Amino acid sequence: MQLLNTLYLTTPETYLRLDNDTVRVEVERETRLRVPLHHLTAVVCFGHIGLSAPLMHRLAESGIALVLLDNNGRFKARLEGAVSGNVLLRQAQFQRVADAAFTLDLARACVAGKIKNTRQVVQRGAREAKSDAEASTLARLTDDLAASLRALPAASSLDQLRGLEGEAARQYFGGLSLLIRPELRTSFAMDGRTRRPPRDRFNALLSFLYAMWMNDCRSALEVSGLDPQVGFLHALRPGRAALALDLMEEFRPWADRLALTLINRGQLTERDFVLREGGGVSLQPDARKAVVVAYQERKKDEINHPLLAQPVALGLVPLVQARLMARAVRDDAAPYVPFVAK
Repeated sequence: MQLLNTLYLTTPETYLRLDNDTVRVEVERETRLRVPLHHLTAVVCFGHIGLSAPLMHRLAESGIALVLLDNNGRFKARLEGAVSGNVLLRQAQFQRVADAAFTLDLARACVAGKIKNTRQVVQRGAREAKSDAEASTLARLTDDLAASLRALPAASSLDQLRGLEGEAARQYFGGLSLLIRPELRTSFAMDGRTRRPPRDRFNALLSFLYAMWMNDCRSALEVSGLDPQVGFLHALRPGRAALALDLMEEFRPWADRLALTLINRGQLTERDFVLREGGGVSLQPDARKAVVVAYQERKKDEINHPLLAQPVALGLVPLVQARLMARAVRDDAAPYVPFVAK
């Protein structure tokens, strides 16, 4: 399973070497792990991870992406070999970006997928609420998100569409803390979405999970032959993987679900976070490792894909969606349909 075969390195001062046809993982000069190269599609390094030059060359030759992130999961760099994507598909993608109607329709689909999935997160929380007052508040929030969905077809420009998405996100994050167990809300208080750096523990966890989803979405687009830099909903900027951000929108609520699970089950506590100088918050090294393990396990869960009408591992859904996006770029009769959980 291609998107499940990612090696994540979170332990500070880890060093990676090429050892015949394997990656050798060393910590304090002691070998901790060996991974055959043919098992990998990507190597993702958080923070201060060292790599040998022969390994970097071999990863590039083998088409295995090397992604460098900082300790918080913020993107720093990506090493890849020669581009092997379908040049005709990319040419069609560049032409579609200049098509205002197509751009608006695809962007609308991305936003609709995100709002539908966030609404399901809130609906689940409303069903499990411990008090009538909180259940009522969450029910009103689901109604507000439904109203945002109904407003999407009337958006006649990207600016209007982004405004609706932004308002829906503001409402959603304003109520998300109600999905945390009451006795944990002080430790994981959240006053809206903050990033670069995240200003509280909940936001720090979300940023870390979003970074991993972002890497998987970008990899899926590259596998499908699309250019991750050229998007429709997100504006084009140097160094920004705009299409990967577009694709990621419908998967953000899956990160939110996992964050809530880790907090509510006590798998992460306030001791797993550190307050940085300047007010930023980040995960402790051991906590990062625990989150990566939980993320990889969650990606193995089988989800019923509505279009395929069959179970698909959650970790492979970005690849399915990337191919549906490629089909939409090529074929006017096949509009993009976002993945919505049932």
